[in-house]
Amino acid sequence: MFESLGSRLQSVFDGLQRRGKLTEADVDKAMREVRLALLEADVNFKVVKRFVERVRVRAIGHEVMASLTPGQQVVKIVHEELITTLGEPGRLNLGMQSPAVIMLVGLQGAGKTTMAAKLALNLRRQGRRPLLVAADIYRPAAVDQLQTLGRQLDIPVYSEGTTAQPPDIAARGVKQAVDSGATTVIIDTAGRLNIDEMMMDEIKAIKARVRPIETLLVADAMTGQEAVRVATDFNNAVQLTGLIMTKIDGDARGGASISMREVTGVPIKFLGTGEKLDALEVFHPDRLASRILGMGDMLTLIERAQSEMDQDEARKAGEKMIAGEFNLDDFLKQMQQVKRLGPLGQLLEMIPGMGKATKGVDLSGAEKELKRIEAIIQSMTRDERRNPKLIKASRKRRIAAGSGTSVQEVNALLKQFKEMQRLMKQMGRGRGRGLSSLLSGLGGPGPMG
Repeated sequence: MFESLGSRLQSVFDGLQRRGKLTEADVDKAMREVRLALLEADVNFKVVKRFVERVRVRAIGHEVMASLTPGQQVVKIVHEELITTLGEPGRLNLGMQSPAVIMLVGLQGAGKTTMAAKLALNLRRQGRRPLLVAADIYRPAAVDQLQTLGRQLDIPVYSEGTTAQPPDIAARGVKQAVDSGATTVIIDTAGRLNIDEMMMDEIKAIKARVRPIETLLVADAMTGQEAVRVATDFNNAVQLTGLIMTKIDGDARGGASISMREVTGVPIKFLGTGEKLDALEVFHPDRLASRILGMGDMLTLIERAQSEMDQDEARKAGEKMIAGEFNLDDFLKQMQQVKRLGPLGQLLEMIPGMGKATKGVDLSGAEKELKRIEAIIQSMTRDERRNPKLIKASRKRRIAAGSGTSVQEVNALLKQFKEMQRLMKQMGRGRGRGLSSLLSGLGGPGPMG
């Protein structure tokens, strides 16, 4: 989402960092570029004005002008002021009440129903017992969608179809939670226009009946500055306790995320980072600021790896690498675990320097290559994966046909994997270089390139 803004800002800072000493005129010129970059990214103009003025005052002060690396000091100031603008990290306040009631509100099409399921999954992983309540009786198939998501995640859903009134459904849903021992209730309300007084009155009525401890606005980051006005209107109507930004992985300019906290005073609590039901991140302003400025986000990457990757499997794979016993079956499992972390481009952006280094690089080819390798290995039998020496000409033809590839591509994979095993045996504990060699070979020129 922030690719364009990040590129513009990094270009400004590259120019500053090439200068040994900065003048006030240099700072003013850079601030004009920063102002334009933020406005083009749909950041609210009042927020831009205050942000740029704060940066400018600090940038022409002693901490920059007396610094040996003034350009880096300006980047540091911008980073700190971005964090200030994004606000303190918001955390769910579920208090001591049980069940804790969370009400989701927002416009039509913002993704509330899917977000309700994502949030339920997130809370269950924390040891809570969630119950979803289908209180959207207006959108066709909204109730069915929530029930389908509930079955998919094995999370209970309370619904009464589309005939009862939403405040009644919500109240009876909370009673069902008490009776069933659920510790958290997530109410999916109907999408509405912020100018629709009748629908706004409805969510006020729901809130009065169930007294939610959290009232969260699900806001589509792709709506730009309109999202700020929406947040303001909803906050005035039902006193929001937090914001959830969806479609952060899209190609929107992203300025709403930067504006909303400062304009509304309501903290951002979560970011929806993809379509999958586990694509939900706790909001960390310092990490988002680092991503915008191309500094990466290793903490989020590490946390994602810890939650998505099987640590015991990774340890066993490492031991096999050291012993030279790592086979294609092990390699397939590791590839599938890595895929769960997210798209390749998104992962690279979290590694400091990699987002900038891969700017303009088409990563789709690399992802297709990994899918092709996965297809080849999956077309092998378990015995063939564990002992590739079994794979002779007839088996290669079968594997190629089953994976939609050619015998030459199967040969290339087997050759490269054999080379990796040889390197592992030679280097013993230096397994990292062996795996790096394989990945380099698979992505490089040759029959598979």
